[in-house]
Amino acid sequence: MGRFKFNVKPMETDRMLVLSLGTGTAKQEEKYNAAIASKWGQLNWVMDNGAAPLLDVYGHACADMVDIHISTLFQSLRCELNYLRIQNDTLTGDASSVDVATEENLKRLVQIGEELLEKPVSRVDLDTGRFVSIKNGGTNTEALNYFAQMLSDEKRLKECED
Repeated sequence: MGRFKFNVKPMETDRMLVLSLGTGTAKQEEKYNAAIASKWGQLNWVMDNGAAPLLDVYGHACADMVDIHISTLFQSLRCELNYLRIQNDTLTGDASSVDVATEENLKRLVQIGEELLEKPVSRVDLDTGRFVSIKNGGTNTEALNYFAQMLSDEKRLKECED
């Protein structure tokens, strides 16, 4: 069998812009802890006080790991401004449910999104795994405007080359 040969070029991460928009997650309030979970049987992992701990942990772990990996890559290459994650992890009530499509709830979700735009840019702290506001990072709106400007500048450069 022959070997595959690829012409692989290194990634130009300083030229990449990654925008990650979360759909929002329910406020966790650290509802699970090791002391309580250590006493659970199999059934408690499936259903506990109306919640599904196993699904909650799995769902959050997947999203968190993707964010941590991408954050690590961009921070280690000193181009962390090129990665923006906007996520609301404090949803409560109907706003945190994926199947409540009432007009009232949809309007509330729009309001939550608009409020999120005015919040400070946050990034995962690689030591703690928690989101922290970036000092002098501006708001999510300002960060989105920065991304739009970068994309616009890139498009203009490409048009000049053609």
